Amino acid sequence: MNPSAAPLVFITGASSGIGQALAARFARAGYRLALVARRTAELQAWAEAQGLGSEHCRVYGADVAQVESIVAAGQACLAEQGLPEVVIANAGISVGMDTGERDDLEVLSRTFATNNVGMAATFHPFVRAMQARGAGALVGIASVAAIRGLPGHGAYCGSKAAVVSYCESLRGELRGSGVSVVTLVPGYVDTPLTRENRYPMPFLMTPEAFADRAFDAIAGRASYRVIPWQMGVVAKLLRLLPNALFDRLLQGRPRKHRAGEGR
Repeated sequence: MNPSAAPLVFITGASSGIGQALAARFARAGYRLALVARRTAELQAWAEAQGLGSEHCRVYGADVAQVESIVAAGQACLAEQGLPEVVIANAGISVGMDTGERDDLEVLSRTFATNNVGMAATFHPFVRAMQARGAGALVGIASVAAIRGLPGHGAYCGSKAAVVSYCESLRGELRGSGVSVVTLVPGYVDTPLTRENRYPMPFLMTPEAFADRAFDAIAGRASYRVIPWQMGVVAKLLRLLPNALFDRLLQGRPRKHRAGEGR
């Protein structure tokens, strides 16, 4: 296949974890890659190690928490590689917070800037062009942490709940346009983010296993998919628990660590 004729996927947060695993999975499926990260040298080295030349993969430096930065990366992709078939807003951060600590208000602000405003800014450069083409997929990476609030996890849980609602709203706005909005809800995936957790993580998956299932969900244009499915069952049960019982269940559970705290 002529590389320029291959479909294109745009992925943020591609330098490690889920983002890098998704990049590898889409590359195996024959996609060209537009990969975004702050650590461009590290990402470029990974692409070269995979044998991905410039005709198959380009790396864009951007900080998704800075709107102009990520919008510029999207515009550069359009100019250099064309309009993607799939855009995956994967970049995100997870830091514990304590509302009683003044510095942690900045943690909350930074988390929402990255996980929510950054997602909308990732999609922004491509929406109108996808609508004009009548096809495409915008993929938001949420988390099962969106289902219920966890101690010390207010910034992350709140931001991921917002991802679910935002993607649902966007899906309604784009209904009938040919552009799909896919909300992926990972359970626990073995990444640098989750390795800092100091509580049990049931059904822990490798990034590669997640990427395989995510690829299938995106290809099938699923509107909402919890991965793995077992966490979907757990999440629904947790949502049904009365508040008093849920609070008792979490009593004594270790809090998400704050910035600078040990594990």
